[in-house]
Amino acid sequence: MHLAYPAVLAVLLFCVGLYGVLARRNAILVLMSVELMLNAVNLNLVAFDVWLRDRLHSGQALTLFTIAIAAAEIGIGLAIVLAVYRNRGTSAVDDLRDTAERPDGGDDDDDDDGDDGTEGAALDEPESAPDEASPKPQTSPKSQKAEATA
Repeated sequence: MHLAYPAVLAVLLFCVGLYGVLARRNAILVLMSVELMLNAVNLNLVAFDVWLRDRLHSGQALTLFTIAIAAAEIGIGLAIVLAVYRNRGTSAVDDLRDTAERPDGGDDDDDDDGDDGTEGAALDEPESAPDEASPKPQTSPKSQKAEATA
């Protein structure tokens, strides 16, 4: 067997995975792209194991280890993505940069305290109409955007 065929296939798989990691905005698609990259590495390990005719089959043993690590990584990664989606309402990677942000949309460093003791962000939000039967909690613009996209 020629080593070039599986090596070229592994390079193509790795490049597709790398493109997926760099270009995708959805966290689940990024995790799938990482899996493609790990499968390219597994293909190289098995191909070199066969080409070198290793008696211990160390390439195949490393491939099994990599598959176990990848399964654990995808399980933990999906659990984190689901938890973030439940809290934030989105799984877009670009929207998850500010992880220290509070759920109400404010940030501890962005408090604009005036002399009267009121926060500037609370003055910008519209008040609810007094004729409503049950008062609804006020939401921040970020959470309104997340509700509109969901």
